[in-house]
Amino acid sequence: MTTPTRPPLSRFRRAGDLVFTSGQLPRGVDGAIVPGDITVQTRQALANLEAVLAEAGARLDQVVKVTAWLTDAAHMAGFNAVYREVFGEPFPARSTVISGLVAGDVEIEAVACLA
Repeated sequence: MTTPTRPPLSRFRRAGDLVFTSGQLPRGVDGAIVPGDITVQTRQALANLEAVLAEAGARLDQVVKVTAWLTDAAHMAGFNAVYREVFGEPFPARSTVISGLVAGDVEIEAVACLA
């Protein structure tokens, strides 16, 4: 039996007062993609992002830039609805790209400023 290898990436990296996270997928604690629509998957990806930021000593309200990937433009409304629940004004700068993903329908990475 072959042991699965971890991908060659860090969950986050700090550079001075900045924290850069790797993209967070909608994986549950068991590592599987959570079942459900884009709102369910976005909530899970953002919960995972919040957990990674906490590991780095950062919070969601310190996020200044978000990059998000969706598998379908039709997911934008549901994604934006959940995004508004999590991030308040002023919203982080954001880029959203429609792309094929390794798993799930959404992936979210962020840059946070600790200063």
